[in-house]
Amino acid sequence: QVQLVESGGGLVQPGGSLRLSCVASGVTLSSYAMSWYRQSPGKERELVAAVSPTSDNTEYAASVEGRFTISRDNARNTVALEMNSLKPEDTAIYYCKAILIGKWPPVEYWGQGTQVTVSS
Repeated sequence: QVQLVESGGGLVQPGGSLRLSCVASGVTLSSYAMSWYRQSPGKERELVAAVSPTSDNTEYAASVEGRFTISRDNARNTVALEMNSLKPEDTAIYYCKAILIGKWPPVEYWGQGTQVTVSS
């Protein structure tokens, strides 16, 4: 059974930092592109950051560019999201997603999410 488990969320003041982690079991992440998404109340889920299987390519939403960094450790089957200079508008549930490259129909897995709240 494939599981993605996020951790590291919490309450932080504006300007603060958090590091989210996503650990996978039941699957080897080295063949998967990994992404972080977020969803806040009343809004659609949006892509925050993505990284290719070998970390040679990354992508960021314009709203987090320069503040967030996505990284992965295939040996440990993990992906992380380092979040700095956090703003109240970063408040959301953050989800980890794995998508298998080159497979049709797409094979993807989601974590259960971790809450990030940025507030003073």
